[in-house]
Amino acid sequence: MSKIAVMGYGTVGSGVVEVILGNHDLIAKRAGEPVDIKYVLDLRDFPGSVIEDRLVKDFDIIKSDPEVEVVVETMGGLHPAYEFVKASLLAGKSVCTSNKELVAKYGPELIKIAEDNNISFLFEASVGGGIPVIRPLIQALTADAIEEITGILNGTTNYILTKMRDDGSDFESVLKEAQELGYAERNPEADVCGYDACRKIAILTSLAYGSQVDYEDIYTEGITAITAEDFKYAGVLGASIKLFGTSKMIDGKVLAMVAPVMIKPSNPLYAVNDVFNAVYVKGNMVGDLMFYGRGAGKLPTASAVAADVIDAVKHKGVNIRMIWSDKKQKLLPIMDAKHKFFVRVKRCEGIEDKVARAFNDVSVVDAGIDGEYAFVTGVMTENEYKNAAGSIDNIIGMIRVDF
Repeated sequence: MSKIAVMGYGTVGSGVVEVILGNHDLIAKRAGEPVDIKYVLDLRDFPGSVIEDRLVKDFDIIKSDPEVEVVVETMGGLHPAYEFVKASLLAGKSVCTSNKELVAKYGPELIKIAEDNNISFLFEASVGGGIPVIRPLIQALTADAIEEITGILNGTTNYILTKMRDDGSDFESVLKEAQELGYAERNPEADVCGYDACRKIAILTSLAYGSQVDYEDIYTEGITAITAEDFKYAGVLGASIKLFGTSKMIDGKVLAMVAPVMIKPSNPLYAVNDVFNAVYVKGNMVGDLMFYGRGAGKLPTASAVAADVIDAVKHKGVNIRMIWSDKKQKLLPIMDAKHKFFVRVKRCEGIEDKVARAFNDVSVVDAGIDGEYAFVTGVMTENEYKNAAGSIDNIIGMIRVDF
């Protein structure tokens, strides 16, 4: 029998306990032996709960118990999660975590410690919740050179953008609704400003190319500037707007960014709506792949963590290898990235001539909105767009275009 400890009894931690207890016999069969939860670490009390007799408040109890072979970290945040995870690994215990912030910041260090101690540091649930994407990247796709990873990596923002498109609502009203439904936090900054998606694409990019990508180095733009009017124009174009986390290999450097993108139905991510997530991966041999499902939520995320626990138990004394070094990955400067751009401008005398002089190749879009119109540029670099846009005072907003 393998004994494990769960650190943090919040939404995901309680879900892990529910999955392991509820599917005990199935998990035992797939792990090759029963998996027992010996400890749950939390500072709160849970009288009458299933974990009442397992509850501890001192991490050292877990660290010093030789019976505990796998530690599950679902506390979230960087501290004390980092200290507890590192100490667990140094004590010879495999660790499974759903903590994207921890993995993005300290992934290479923790992977190296696990490798040195013939144990495993696993984090399937840190990207995409219940969607299996990390395991395919490090196992099924190891024969491929990854050319692109593009994902809808945040369910909250995808829900908001879907409702804005379908209902014609403004951002603030849909955000409030998402908070009332529990899809968005009271402080939604990490989601709507793109930080959550940024950490996830940093993890995927680091794994795909084997070198560290710091999320602080990734250009990140959220959805707070997207308006109902933007969706009116998108409707005229037969398009929709999604928040993408993207990494592409371009001439030996990786373009990594998070930003809203206008796409058409030919894009495989067009039909991913509401709180669902999806990750598109292109390999040089396998071609196009899609991973789709619920990117968050108690049981989907807990299911991914439990799968990592099974993997760790099956591989006792063996390191499940991750190729992710602390060497920095070369990133393409964002100003060298090429896109088309959708641009809204206020109507005024001579604006058409100004636009024509600044941008050589534009397609005009009219959504019948008084006092403004829009256009789509040809393919140009971010720097070329910035220089051209700098000569026009009447720009209302811009969204990158992928069609």
